[in-house]
Amino acid sequence: MKSWLLATTTAVTLSIAGSGAAMAACSPDYSKVTLTVAAQTGPYIASALKMAGDEWTKKTCGKVNVVEFPWSELYPKIVTSLTSGEDAFDVVSFAPAWTPDFADSLSEMPAAMRQGADWDDIAPVYRERLMVWNGKTLSQSMDGDVHTYTYRIDLFEDPKEKDAFKAKYGYELAIPKTWKEYADIAEFFTRPDKNLWGTAEAFRRGGQQFWFLFSHVAAYTNHPSNPGSMFFDPDTMAAQVNNPGWVRGLEEYIRVSKLAPPNALNFSFGEVNAAVAGGQVAESIGWGDTGVIAADPKQSKIAGKVGSAILPGSNELYNYKTKQWDKFAEVVYSPFMAFGGWQTAVPATSTKKDAAWNYIQFVTSPAVSGLAAITGGTGVNPYRASHTSNLALWSKLFTDREAKEYLGAQAASIAAKNVALDMRLPGYFSYTEVLEIELSKALAGQVTPKQALDTVATEWNRLTDEFGRDKQRSAYRAAMGLAAK
Repeated sequence: MKSWLLATTTAVTLSIAGSGAAMAACSPDYSKVTLTVAAQTGPYIASALKMAGDEWTKKTCGKVNVVEFPWSELYPKIVTSLTSGEDAFDVVSFAPAWTPDFADSLSEMPAAMRQGADWDDIAPVYRERLMVWNGKTLSQSMDGDVHTYTYRIDLFEDPKEKDAFKAKYGYELAIPKTWKEYADIAEFFTRPDKNLWGTAEAFRRGGQQFWFLFSHVAAYTNHPSNPGSMFFDPDTMAAQVNNPGWVRGLEEYIRVSKLAPPNALNFSFGEVNAAVAGGQVAESIGWGDTGVIAADPKQSKIAGKVGSAILPGSNELYNYKTKQWDKFAEVVYSPFMAFGGWQTAVPATSTKKDAAWNYIQFVTSPAVSGLAAITGGTGVNPYRASHTSNLALWSKLFTDREAKEYLGAQAASIAAKNVALDMRLPGYFSYTEVLEIELSKALAGQVTPKQALDTVATEWNRLTDEFGRDKQRSAYRAAMGLAAK
């Protein structure tokens, strides 16, 4: 991978800037500029910022200093610098959930960046939703984060496995359309004596567990007739986290935790990827990194056998307004924009805004970001149309079938009519911390799913009152693309 990466990087650089002889020196000229960029400790995201920074330096003569902080420290470091008015960072990379806390201290993206082919190439869910706050484009996505489904092609297409599955469950072994089918498949392939388990998800507190729960829950609560109601009633901000849709999602999440490797309650996303690439599981869900890592022969035992699809859905969703389950003739797919994709922005306090935005434009350009997306370890997943349409680019890593399925899953998910957005509002991690505490208790069998979620609902309502219900409602409606009320 490394030797191929170096060759590809050179090719991308030459295609962007031309040959060394023809390339204009310092274009534009930022030779007197050093940008300070805040990022989480690498390799994820930080490596992509550094890789692009090296090429930006060759192009502009400017310098890029990527300052890395552990995940737990990144938010407080950035928010402290922004609220104090310090000129500490010229570029910040951050979670979309933090936008409400950062918005007042960020500069607006230059109008020149918000037009042209590169701008139109950004998928609408990012360009029109996650990059925008209160009508202003304050950030640029540098990563696309939507959960998708991964499975073992060799297991699913084995005639003996197909016959045995149909004999046991009464239907064909295939990519699951619903979470019930997903759980059936996980149960079928759980074979400890053969070191094979059904699935792997993140179940560890502090290890992205709540995003995996959200992917299950979205199928039952992201009702197409009630947009923005998955987490709260958008009119009153009453917490919906303990309604029957949430309870069903948590029950299924707990069920599949018992069909995963024996130490799975300690799994974060990194361990999920290792289990998939190690051939330990038949299926999994997670971000696009899973498919990239599992397809790499240097990292995976199942390279060439990695299938992908949109997340399972449901043909019945809970309607919080009528307090009933609504049945649909077809399965409704609600792929979840877990995390949502890293954002990059320029603080209003930066004295190098022109150079900072130029760097961001370079990092996120189709060619540079396309290279990052196919490079395992960068943490960059598709967020541009060109990322999912350039089959030749991905065929360097995947087989043709793997590439078609991977890109198809990514494209279908981010373009899905009923795509589910992550929660974005002030105090995001206060809400998720409460959820993780109770979620861990439910996974350990200390409380029932309903008891856990009732406790979360009580705490979420208390937090909303503490932060200010009207303020939270305005932020939540803005995050969900709903009109102010």
